[in-house]
Amino acid sequence: MMDTINIAIIGMGTVGQGVAIMLLKQSELLEKQLGYKLVLKRILEKFYDKQLDFDRGGIPISGEWQDVLGDPDIHIVVETMGGIEPAKTFITEALRSGKHVVTANKDLLALHGQELFAVAKESGADLYFEASVGGAIPILYSLRQNLTSDPIQEVMGIVNGTTNYILTRMADEGGDFSAILADAQRLGYAEVNPASDVEGTDSGRKAAILSSLAFHSQVTLDDVYIQGITEITREDILFAEQMGYAIKLLAICKETAGGIEARVHPTLLPKSHPLSTVQDTFNAIFVKGGHFGEVMLYGRGAGRFPTACAILGDVAEIVRNIRFNCSGRLTRVYGREKGIVPIDDVETRFFMRLLLADMPGVLAVVTKALSKYNVSLETVNQMDLIEGDAELVFVTHLVREGDMRRALEEIGRLEVTKKIVTVLRVEGV
Repeated sequence: MMDTINIAIIGMGTVGQGVAIMLLKQSELLEKQLGYKLVLKRILEKFYDKQLDFDRGGIPISGEWQDVLGDPDIHIVVETMGGIEPAKTFITEALRSGKHVVTANKDLLALHGQELFAVAKESGADLYFEASVGGAIPILYSLRQNLTSDPIQEVMGIVNGTTNYILTRMADEGGDFSAILADAQRLGYAEVNPASDVEGTDSGRKAAILSSLAFHSQVTLDDVYIQGITEITREDILFAEQMGYAIKLLAICKETAGGIEARVHPTLLPKSHPLSTVQDTFNAIFVKGGHFGEVMLYGRGAGRFPTACAILGDVAEIVRNIRFNCSGRLTRVYGREKGIVPIDDVETRFFMRLLLADMPGVLAVVTKALSKYNVSLETVNQMDLIEGDAELVFVTHLVREGDMRRALEEIGRLEVTKKIVTVLRVEGV
């Protein structure tokens, strides 16, 4: 029996270096826990002469993939380079050669997960990816193992720390989106190009992965409806607050009689909902099942060392599989193929801010237009008079998205309508 497990890391960015630092630092602890010595045998980095944040000693570093693929002594490949290519090719070739793979690559899994899992299943190798959603939060492990005995009804989560930081600051300070985004960039919470975060694409990738695992069906990024937070104003947050709601960017995954709902958008949550209390850069994922009820996992959703912890947790699980000769036992991610519910067929509640002419009978005109499309109102509040016009805030009962869209189109054509200021969805009621 071997007493050493050799590991290669491909990609020496922030996360890759975090994995290397932790692997070297915690090697003695991991050996005691796993019964094997874990050795960082090789590093693959395109810029192989780059300055690293740790002393690699005699660990060889190379810019050539074949130096990793062609080394029969490497058992586990940790992919932290990100992106689609060449990561997809590297992972596929590693699996086909019998090497186990750990990845944090949400972009790749959200588009090509089914293909990669099929390769892993065929080769009998492990493909683990806990760090792709939620950093150190063990949500994927929970969906794959702990909660598999009970059909999951809903997964709803804050899975992007940048947007949660921005919305938290807007709520706490009454600041503007653009100013707080600039602060987030200065502090390193947001990228120089923050589009993937604030436009919702990052959360959309994670929604695809969560939906696939929760409902055992292939869901890709293209299946996810995505709306970001760039249009949210401090007035939206203030009015929501006055009505007992918080605004969060949520990834929402549900299984209904009609299929799977997978969507990302800013959402009003009642303050009684546990997700409404998640602040700053923290992430949290709320899971609902028929028998276990409600579970929420909370923690740091990103960062060098939280992500590295999740990656090394996957490495440890693969080592246990090697030890007990049970590799490949978690390659069956899919198994059912339920359709995706078109966004027009999704049913939810809505929050609307309308600027209307301040004159008798206006509310009756608006409610008549809404009722024509089966939209009924739960609450109506008049907030302000703005230059002689009335700003009203509405919350609807459950309504089909397509019906709501048509109702809004008609309201927009009414003579009494000055402006449709905001339309947001409401969940958790």
